[in-house]
Amino acid sequence: MSQNETNGSNGHGVIEPAAEQAIENVIIIGSGPSGLTAGLYTARANLNPLLITGNEIGGQVAITYEVENYPGFPESLSGPDLVEKMQKQAEKFGCRIEYDYVDRVDFEQFPFTVHTANEMEYKAKAIIISTGASSRKLDVPGEKELTGRGVSYCATCDGFFFRGREVVVVGGGDSAAEEALFLTRFASKVTLIHRRNSLRASQILQKRIFEHEKINVIWDTVITSINDDNGSGGVTSVSLQNIKTSATSTLPTGGVFIFVGHLPNSSLFEGKVAMDEESYLLTDKLMRTNIAGVFAAGEIQDKRFKQVATSVGQGCAAAMEVEKYLADLEDRAYPGHAAAPATIAVTA
Repeated sequence: MSQNETNGSNGHGVIEPAAEQAIENVIIIGSGPSGLTAGLYTARANLNPLLITGNEIGGQVAITYEVENYPGFPESLSGPDLVEKMQKQAEKFGCRIEYDYVDRVDFEQFPFTVHTANEMEYKAKAIIISTGASSRKLDVPGEKELTGRGVSYCATCDGFFFRGREVVVVGGGDSAAEEALFLTRFASKVTLIHRRNSLRASQILQKRIFEHEKINVIWDTVITSINDDNGSGGVTSVSLQNIKTSATSTLPTGGVFIFVGHLPNSSLFEGKVAMDEESYLLTDKLMRTNIAGVFAAGEIQDKRFKQVATSVGQGCAAAMEVEKYLADLEDRAYPGHAAAPATIAVTA
């Protein structure tokens, strides 16, 4: 290889040094309500943010049929509509959105490094982690094998395919109640199975559940297996056990929709950022992780509220703190590439 090929040439025999990699002010990892809000606020602060979406833009709200409790929309709107509005607003002010998936990060050296599935590598002075959470599984026989063949974690995605059939919904919170009500649009009957003797869903949702003629509730019961009794390749029944009496039974059904909570999407950050025993990222009141310059917002660090409105607030807070952090960075000597970031005390 010639020297020109190594260093680059301007075409006139004059050797030019290779261009240095640009360093982003802030990279936002994840595109749910917290990530898109962080993108909006950092863009309005003229930080030229880069947001990397992950597997799908919008996170969990993008697969929510109807959002009734987000301020400013008294007529309600669908999850995808809300995500689209958030995305357009963030992009309007200059947030750059890359449809890619982060598969590796390095927070030990400054600037921080983010590597993606599309073989892109970015450097950044600050990071906002907004990777959210994913549906928790029952971990019973048949669940994995029949996922996509009658087992679903998204009624709004799959409800249409269960027209005229009897289905089961598992769970007792808002998500389970909302999706059970949604499924009544398609299913002939919806059986809600809950391991306790009362629902955790909001009172207005409970009222709708108990008053709906298509919904039946089975209390104090868990699913022990999801069955394909005739080898047809789809769900035909579920095996049940009452947790108080230990009595067992079988319930014929054409579909099982599971809404029993979520797990934080934090495996990418294991050993890199402080977490609690449930693998949620630990942050302080300023949305800072234990690594200076690395922030987190939304359900990746929020295991208590888990609402669109709270995620938006956390994304806003993280963005505002990033702006202050970067301004502070400018006031100091710019850290070298080999400098390790400072640590911050955070507790569960």
